[in-house]
Amino acid sequence: MTLDIITFGESMTMFYANEAGELHEASSFSKALAGAETNVAVGLARLGFRVGWMSKVGDDSLGTFILNELKKERVDISEVKRTAGRQTGILLKSKVESGDPDVTYYRKGSAASTMGVHDYPGDYFKQAKHMHMTGIPPALSKNMKEFVHHAVDHMKKQGKTISFDPNLRFQLWPDEQTMIHTINEIAARADWFLPGINEGKLLTGLDAPEDIAEFYLNRGVGLIVVKLGKEGAYFRTAEKTGYIPGYAVDRVVDTVGAGDGFAVGIISGLLDRLPLEEAVQRANAIGALAVMAPGDMDGLPSREKLTEFLRVMENQKIGGSL
Repeated sequence: MTLDIITFGESMTMFYANEAGELHEASSFSKALAGAETNVAVGLARLGFRVGWMSKVGDDSLGTFILNELKKERVDISEVKRTAGRQTGILLKSKVESGDPDVTYYRKGSAASTMGVHDYPGDYFKQAKHMHMTGIPPALSKNMKEFVHHAVDHMKKQGKTISFDPNLRFQLWPDEQTMIHTINEIAARADWFLPGINEGKLLTGLDAPEDIAEFYLNRGVGLIVVKLGKEGAYFRTAEKTGYIPGYAVDRVVDTVGAGDGFAVGIISGLLDRLPLEEAVQRANAIGALAVMAPGDMDGLPSREKLTEFLRVMENQKIGGSL
């Protein structure tokens, strides 16, 4: 087997409220798959890439649910381990009419948090062309942080490219300084770094996207793309720099998963060998599709849906300029 992309981390079973309002007032919930890395894996698989996801899940019904959902999406799970005596993580999410929902996690001591270097499947990882990771795994446990560094060391030695989305989860870290130090340490070893503007400000102490990008460029990162929400994104490499405008959406339904959709766009665009500007444009498009859908991955498109969205947006732009 050969893979285009490998990723790893913790997937959880999400129970999301069926009616809008405060989470504690919700009386009925629906079930879905959740997890930053699995969002990206599913998004890339829907675009036709061969994607592998490695993790641990509990030997429980929720672990079975996660594996079955990923199978449906054609994500390879052949190296996922089931752990007896450890539960699969869950989260509860409120329903909102607009903006950010309230999310509560129940993941402490989960099966995924026990992942360590001894679980690393070297032959499986090295068959992939590219590795994607987020800042969530190193926050889950000391041994998972060691897994992250081992994976980075191994993949860099193999000459693979690495993308890194900080995906900051403040509640998972012991303190802010530990988070900043750890994330920046990992970011410096990535080829493509994808912070949001507020993440970049916190991690660097700088305000402007240009300065944030320069901070990481000076530390050896090849490409920095700073996500600017509805304004689009700013990108920088040693050779080029620029802003790519975002897409106006009729209504923001749920912002969770937008950053993961953006990562899908960047990774898929660069692996498709698109010009950098077009890869960032694709990332903006998938991010826009993500916020217009209710679930974390409901808006992640197929190739056909992505092409149609870009065509409609281009026609609107042309029509508006006449």
